[in-house]
Amino acid sequence: MDRSNGMMYAPEGKPQPVCKPGEFVIAAMALEHGHIYGMCNGLIEAGAVLKWVYDADPAKVQSFCDKYPGVKAASSEAQILEDPEVALVAAAAIPSERCALGLKVMSHGKDYFTDKTPFTTLEQVAAARAKAAETGRKYMVYYSERLHVESAVHAGKLIHDGAIGKVVQVIGTGPHRLNAGSRPDWFFKHEQYGGILCDIGSHQIEQFLYYTGNKNARIAGSKVANYANPQYPELEDFGDASLIGDNGATGYFRVDWLTPAGLGTWGDGRTIILGTAGYIELRKYIDVARHPYGDQLYLVNGEGEFHMDLRGKVGYPFFGELILDCLNRTEHAMTQEHAFKAGELCVLAQKEAVRIQ
Repeated sequence: MDRSNGMMYAPEGKPQPVCKPGEFVIAAMALEHGHIYGMCNGLIEAGAVLKWVYDADPAKVQSFCDKYPGVKAASSEAQILEDPEVALVAAAAIPSERCALGLKVMSHGKDYFTDKTPFTTLEQVAAARAKAAETGRKYMVYYSERLHVESAVHAGKLIHDGAIGKVVQVIGTGPHRLNAGSRPDWFFKHEQYGGILCDIGSHQIEQFLYYTGNKNARIAGSKVANYANPQYPELEDFGDASLIGDNGATGYFRVDWLTPAGLGTWGDGRTIILGTAGYIELRKYIDVARHPYGDQLYLVNGEGEFHMDLRGKVGYPFFGELILDCLNRTEHAMTQEHAFKAGELCVLAQKEAVRIQ
């Protein structure tokens, strides 16, 4: 992967197929964000067969075919949507267009796997909920900062095993490098990218719900600003929010596009999880000035202080669980309501945010 640019964050793990060859066929379309590569990597490693790719831009399709030589370039969306072999469509469309594409995919009897953020308006959330209920198809979301980070996966296991007691607070930082010159036009148009809390804030809200075990929460306060990029008036380069979960756990996160040039990767993403009997800190992508790689987990509890280097030791179980959920119509990888609730809350955080001038 390119460690300098979060747009191209595409982790690769070890193949761990959960199905027989050809049993689960997928297609990719709407290649607007580099996350599509991480999404496809995870599914292929879990046993999926990537049959088709489609995008209106031939250059994007060629780059994708170079990465996945066995894939076939479709001549249209319809060629994919009408193929009975395709069980799931993975897509990374412009954020404001992700829901409309998902509704179309689900209407054709296929499951949908979209890049985050899944929605930019509350009307989209309602439409996706209705379509999922109508069709029985899945609308799954690539919340990569938990699903495709080994330290984040292992933190979930430690919490489940009681290593820090009951979780009472989650603090997250999601800084990203702007790399403005490499960004598409839609990245700077508020209506299309949805705002910073709606976009990269979606990772943070999903993690809060997951680690605290909440099915719902309310936004206690949120703020957005453009501190350093006046040449892009619709860009928000800073945002933060506070949440209170239904079970009383609280959360705070900060996201920004202010990563300095001297950092060795695209963002110093961290998560601190406080429990009644200990705490966990995740240094996801880099351990600043100590180690150039991430997946460093620090645990403190009644037994002592522990450091775990988890690179290559945990894997990414979400993708295999998702394939099995699609085949068996179960909900082990992620419940549909969890995916929707995280998306809904990030839209609400954005909608209610104080805009700092």
